[in-house]
Amino acid sequence: MLPSPGGGGASCTPDKACDTAVLEHDPEKFRFSETTCSSNLTLHLHESDLAPGDEPADGREIAEGIRGYLIGLGLATLITVVAFFVSRTSLVWQPSIPIALMVLAIAQMGVHLVFFLHITTGAESFNNVLALAFGVLIVFLLIVGSLWIMTHLNHNMVSMEQIIQMQR
Repeated sequence: MLPSPGGGGASCTPDKACDTAVLEHDPEKFRFSETTCSSNLTLHLHESDLAPGDEPADGREIAEGIRGYLIGLGLATLITVVAFFVSRTSLVWQPSIPIALMVLAIAQMGVHLVFFLHITTGAESFNNVLALAFGVLIVFLLIVGSLWIMTHLNHNMVSMEQIIQMQR
């Protein structure tokens, strides 16, 4: 017979298939529950200790989530079709096509950020905004650093004419 982790009256015996022993540290914060079934251990936390996205959802919340993704898909598809139309048509003034495509690209990024990455102005998306800003910083540093290195290499390289003159 094994003593229970909580030191209480419950005990785990090898002849039982499953036995549950509960260890309560602080009832205000969380509650541990160990279930031993062939050396399997599970942890049941308090109802308020859930990660974002792990909350139990009902049918209405699931339908709203799917509806949001479908709206985002529709808007992204519409913006893509409009961009192809603008680039191939003669209805738009030709010098304004690059500007129109940049505006559509920014709108496409906005659709993706809101509908797919769920970046909003709410307090719960602060970590997502920080992760996005860090990613943008890394991409910016990679691009600027690569361009800087290539520019300096091009400036410091010996031209082909000088190489040919050195070989003579």
